[in-house]
Amino acid sequence: MNTKLIAKNPTAYHNYTIEDKIETGIVLSGTEIKSIRNGKVNLKDTYAHIKNGEVYVVGMHISPYEHGNIFNKDPLRDRKLLLNKREINKLIGLVNQKGYSLVPITLYFKGSFVKLELGVGKGKKLYDKRQDIAKKDAQKQIAANLKNKQY
Repeated sequence: MNTKLIAKNPTAYHNYTIEDKIETGIVLSGTEIKSIRNGKVNLKDTYAHIKNGEVYVVGMHISPYEHGNIFNKDPLRDRKLLLNKREINKLIGLVNQKGYSLVPITLYFKGSFVKLELGVGKGKKLYDKRQDIAKKDAQKQIAANLKNKQY
């Protein structure tokens, strides 16, 4: 099936070490879908949590649809994620026992459905972030040197 990227979480890989990914559906209203099709969604500072055996994404901003009038929903409301019971139990075990966090990574269309890629990861310490930045800088420097060097 063809996939079309809608939005990425710019801080997901910077703040977390993602160890597992899971594809989820998301419960949305009609005006939210129209707004998403226009690209008016932001995943920055979002996270997911488990409440009463259900998984919700918190902080995902979907701008109100311009022509939606009374049918528009709150842009920052909690949205339910669609997972089966086995997947939810696995996530509950990881979050409670090992201290992992649930982080939305990307939002995309898969066919005509909106899917959210949810990452299971541990928060990085400041020195881990610095090491990653140094590693990226070194890779850029090596690539630039190889590009400039002519044989």
